Amino acid sequence: MLTADECAFADHHRIAHLATVDAAGTPHVIPICYALVGAHVYFVVDEKPKRTRTGLKRLRNIAANPRVALVIDDYDEDWTRLAYLLVHGLAKVVDDRDEYATALEALRDRYAQYRTMPLAFDTHPMVRIAPARSHLWHAAGGRTAGADPE
Repeated sequence: MLTADECAFADHHRIAHLATVDAAGTPHVIPICYALVGAHVYFVVDEKPKRTRTGLKRLRNIAANPRVALVIDDYDEDWTRLAYLLVHGLAKVVDDRDEYATALEALRDRYAQYRTMPLAFDTHPMVRIAPARSHLWHAAGGRTAGADPE
């Protein structure tokens, strides 16, 4: 579970970078929009141009290996302002309509662009990430929570 400080950091940011690996161990990293709901992080496969929704690399990778990592970060030329939250967890495509609706509401509250997209349980997969461990770090204050990220 994420700490209050980690949740605050995540809520303050708009984009995370999702890392998955395929069955052969090849990494794949993409930016995602996300929402925290309870103890989980959610993202949906939205309407932005994609070749396919269900055949996306991130979904194929999660099916092959559900272990994922998320990085949410601050970069600044003043390196005393650097910060990041690293979350390791298990990802699963949401298969419950009520859970999907709750997470979609949180995503729509967070991102106005989602409010006009016809995102639906049957056509737009939603992924739940259950955090297993996390690490919040600030350059000015050093390591603040979690285990060693290396």
